[in-house]
Amino acid sequence: MIILGVDPHKSSHTATAVEARETTTVDTIRISSSLDEYRRLLQWAQRWTDRYWAVENADGLGHHLAQWLIGQGERVVDVPPTATAKIRALSRGGRRKNDPIDAAAAACAAAIRGDSRPVVVEGHTDALALLDERRHTLNRHRTRLLNQLHALLRELIPGGAKRSLSATAAESILRTVMPGTVADR
Repeated sequence: MIILGVDPHKSSHTATAVEARETTTVDTIRISSSLDEYRRLLQWAQRWTDRYWAVENADGLGHHLAQWLIGQGERVVDVPPTATAKIRALSRGGRRKNDPIDAAAAACAAAIRGDSRPVVVEGHTDALALLDERRHTLNRHRTRLLNQLHALLRELIPGGAKRSLSATAAESILRTVMPGTVADR
């Protein structure tokens, strides 16, 4: 059994193949974060028929790769960064840290099966959660902009504008404002 540990970053990923029983490193590859490179990574991994992936932080920086691998029929587990830190601390190198070491630590953490959990393909619930988060973000942004507009109109017009202010109403109000002082101009 080969465990393919992955240390993901924003623009690159490092994968290390570790023999599960002996927890010895077999090979390492570094790729950039792109679909072409994901394909190259999978091609590299196909030399081991009995394999699975251990992606560090599969809900964070490793999310896209982990979901892509699942879509390709691969088995993927998520390894929390705290688990890889424990492995590094207990290894011969102490707390040394680099991408191949982190990738191997993810694989070793999965081999121990302490903190890893299976990653599943995202479903409708995940998509709805993203849409809901986006709606909340847009609503907060709209409220902030309206509050700023109300504050500006209070400076320009005695009493400001009505609470129920639309973009069209604000435009109409602003057309009526006549500068009275040098600062207003």
